[in-house]
Amino acid sequence: MPLLESQAREEILRSGPISFARFMSLALYCPVFGYYETHDRTIGRSGDFFTSVSVGDVFGQILGCRFATWLKSIQPGETHLVECGAHDGRLAGDILAWLRKHEPALFASLTYWIVEPSPVREQRQQNQLAEYAPRVRWVEALQNLPRLRGVLFSNELLDAFPVHVIRWHSDSGRWRERGVDWSPIENRFVWVDLPEPRIHIETELARAGLLIPSELAQVLPNGFTVELCPEALDWWAAAAGTLDVGWMIACDYGLTSAELLRPERTRGTLRAYRDHRVIDDVLAEPGTQDLTAHVNFSAVASSGEAQGLVTEDLARQGECLARWVTEALSRGVFADWTPAQRRQFQTLVHPSHLGHAFRILIQSKGVAGAAVV
Repeated sequence: MPLLESQAREEILRSGPISFARFMSLALYCPVFGYYETHDRTIGRSGDFFTSVSVGDVFGQILGCRFATWLKSIQPGETHLVECGAHDGRLAGDILAWLRKHEPALFASLTYWIVEPSPVREQRQQNQLAEYAPRVRWVEALQNLPRLRGVLFSNELLDAFPVHVIRWHSDSGRWRERGVDWSPIENRFVWVDLPEPRIHIETELARAGLLIPSELAQVLPNGFTVELCPEALDWWAAAAGTLDVGWMIACDYGLTSAELLRPERTRGTLRAYRDHRVIDDVLAEPGTQDLTAHVNFSAVASSGEAQGLVTEDLARQGECLARWVTEALSRGVFADWTPAQRRQFQTLVHPSHLGHAFRILIQSKGVAGAAVV
């Protein structure tokens, strides 16, 4: 039995069924056996899934250009660029390479902060970014950052926060939280309904914008499932608290709260990925496959607004990147893209590739009069 599976099994045998959020946290972030700790090549052709970064350097170039415009619009004064969840550091490298070539004055004055709680992932990032060592600094947590004037962003971070899975029971007219137990008969992890939820379900449904009126509840299919992610909302609110002036950006795949309640989405959005395939059994072999659920962008935006952020945009990635590139081309930027880079851009924006499922949330604080495109 794999060691992580044994650890989760022992915790269940000792204390009873655990929430799926706990199971997901162990599977992804266990310091010794978690998926993100032990898999150093999770992204790209040789990994388990593709991202905008694995397409090539164009995504980082576009972000670098947009961030430079924003940072310059709030100067003079010290500015910051902060990436949260930098994976293997490739996106940071693409952004820094573009800034060094096209915005040398800004690059020379810039400190690129990375928020990374994992020593293992930090080491991978340091190896990737060795040539930018004077410009990059790491902190373990948001509270270790200085007060920020600039841009704080993440790419495919929020979808990896552990989620609580809740399911509608039409016979009793209430939600129940799903948990994970160990079946000695089947010799595997199995789904169960927890006797008591690990979260206050009604409170978190309201926070997520998923409270439904009684007339809809009467026709909600038995077993209708949604995921709640209070940890991601808490994190976004905490990040907003570090920002004095500037922008917060989240690039991820996700939905609005209304879309999460669409009738065709009865099984929720929780998925596992391995070798570029969707794996239906998210409980199988914890630590060997990626676990993820769609971001509730409505809830994230509301969490930021409660901390004083202003929502500037929530758009599909294709629409947002196309708008940014069009504006940059009007200034002669990106005119030198190679045919391969233009193909990268098409992959990033085309609805049948990454342009439709991925979205970009932009929120700001104290930037009235600054350029927001």
